[in-house]
Amino acid sequence: MIRHRRDRKGMALLTVLLMVTVMAAIAVALLDDVRFSTRRAGNLASVGQAQWYALGAEALARKRIERLIRQAGPVTPTEPDWNGRPFAFPIEAGQIQAVVSDGQACFNLNSVVSGIDGAWVARPRGAEQLVALGRALGVDEGRMRAVAEALTDWIDSDQTPLPRGAETAAYAGRETPLRTPGALLLEAGELRLIRGVDAGVYGRLRPFVCALPTSDLSPINPNTLSVDDAPLLVMLSEGRLNPARARAAIAARPRGGWRDICTFWSQPAMAQATPASDVYDQLTLTTRYFAFRSDVDFAGARVTRTALFRTLPDGRVETVVHRWTAER
Repeated sequence: MIRHRRDRKGMALLTVLLMVTVMAAIAVALLDDVRFSTRRAGNLASVGQAQWYALGAEALARKRIERLIRQAGPVTPTEPDWNGRPFAFPIEAGQIQAVVSDGQACFNLNSVVSGIDGAWVARPRGAEQLVALGRALGVDEGRMRAVAEALTDWIDSDQTPLPRGAETAAYAGRETPLRTPGALLLEAGELRLIRGVDAGVYGRLRPFVCALPTSDLSPINPNTLSVDDAPLLVMLSEGRLNPARARAAIAARPRGGWRDICTFWSQPAMAQATPASDVYDQLTLTTRYFAFRSDVDFAGARVTRTALFRTLPDGRVETVVHRWTAER
């Protein structure tokens, strides 16, 4: 009888010990969960604060561009040195790095079409310039013509493919079928969807193309070009200007920049260009589109904000496109 009672007491003690062990394990799990939730809440708070800093940097950039435009008149100044120059701002527990650059120093992918009677129709001049840009970058001309026509079909309003182009039917067999939107591109990254554009072609074109919110031919400002942008001048001449002369034309820019377009076109390095009248007018000394990027590090959180600004006739600057990731 006594032994039986001892056995029962032993079982009770064992049960209590098991319960204590289980409760301790639960307590540890709950504590870990609380710590994780607290850490997660802290991270979210840091990300939110970093985003506010990025928005503040964007607003400051717009104000500085407005001031630049008001002081400049018809010729966008190159001084102070704003184009592509990074600016760093220390903040508590981190740093903001921002850069503003000429947002129209690129081939406008949307210029392969023009708007007529409310519809997007093919613009041969824009397509030829895209082909010329591809040639200058080492892409096969036949490949580039197919890409230019497929891009035109992607944007134009009809469903009739060009001879080397591709409308909706050409994308139906993909793993994820696509429909040609019949609308302007919103960002240059959409080029990767176009038939004929593989990683190699995209990698060569991407540094020199953009998607402006207009179908206008690319408005190139020679005062903001670097010698690395020489393919853009080759593009304007549709291949009549060789890369060496294009680099020489850019390098000949006087201190403070060109003051009129005629002087730029008349320099010896541009003698081979002989542009058509509409191409002649593509060169401008006024930058209307500005690209912006900010990278914010705050309390362990990192956010990236990119945007495209457009100047308005009244001198104000508006944000046309923005995203919380870097455009690729």
